[in-house]
Amino acid sequence: MKTKIKLLSIFFITAVLGVMSNNDANAQARAGVKGGLNVSNLYVDDVDDENARYGFNAGVYGQILSTESFAIQPELLYSTKGSKVEYGQFVNQTVKYNLNYLDLPVLAVFKLGDAAEIHLGPYASYLLNANISYKGDIANGSDEIKKDNLKSYDYGLAGGFGLNFGAVQVGARYNYGLVKIADSDAAEAVLGDSKNSFAQLYLSFNLNNAQAK
Repeated sequence: MKTKIKLLSIFFITAVLGVMSNNDANAQARAGVKGGLNVSNLYVDDVDDENARYGFNAGVYGQILSTESFAIQPELLYSTKGSKVEYGQFVNQTVKYNLNYLDLPVLAVFKLGDAAEIHLGPYASYLLNANISYKGDIANGSDEIKKDNLKSYDYGLAGGFGLNFGAVQVGARYNYGLVKIADSDAAEAVLGDSKNSFAQLYLSFNLNNAQAK
């Protein structure tokens, strides 16, 4: 599986470089690097903003089939997800579920002139590793979660927008997971039918800016 991830990464980066080197067909295409804040949670029925875990996302992106009004934008991102639970009735204890994924969104980009874009589409994810960290009156430390307890894959829907300031884009996105992450009886006893939910704030840098109109 690690070999597949490396091959996927090499293929994606090669594709981004191809976008940047094709002057005529991709004059309006953006391609480069991006990163920012993740605010994640695990939900069962309804998504709320309680028990959020704060983390980050970072990676590369590129646009293909780009015109003045539309493009397809695949991305390859390292993304932290999970949740935080705080107990405080009798003792103070904080438990964090830390899940780290490799995300592959493939988004339709609707360009609103040069100033803004709307992004909509699906994403797929591969679980890289997971652990539980805890601190408080009872105990402090962390334990690795065996990957057999969680599904290796995730997928869902993503939507957001970006505001362009020359070569820099500032954006926000929401990602709604559709897969129950527990994959064993032990994990299901703790997590139930939990799915991933995470919002993102990001900065992206268009390395293809010199070719853009």
